Amino acid sequence: MGSQKAANLARDDRVSLTIDHVTPDLMAITGLSMAAHAQAVVDPAEANKVLRMLPLKDPEKIAVPMPSPEDVRIFRVTPTVISVLGYSKDFGHTELVTC
Repeated sequence: MGSQKAANLARDDRVSLTIDHVTPDLMAITGLSMAAHAQAVVDPAEANKVLRMLPLKDPEKIAVPMPSPEDVRIFRVTPTVISVLGYSKDFGHTELVTC
């Protein structure tokens, strides 16, 4: 749990992330890009709940035993600004949503 990323987030909780899917067609890109703040999840019950949900997302890719909350650091991400990506409207098209 002493990772460099966790140490960086302890100093500055700002993060930027993108959620999308892989597509060979550049003009078919859709997804979300966001600025957010990340806070460590310290409640063991909440951390266990998150870890139990991970295999549900993509069960065939989970081939190793799941870690325990003591083995990993989990962060809750709270968006401040979200950009909805929709390249089918035009290349680089985004619509901003303020949280």
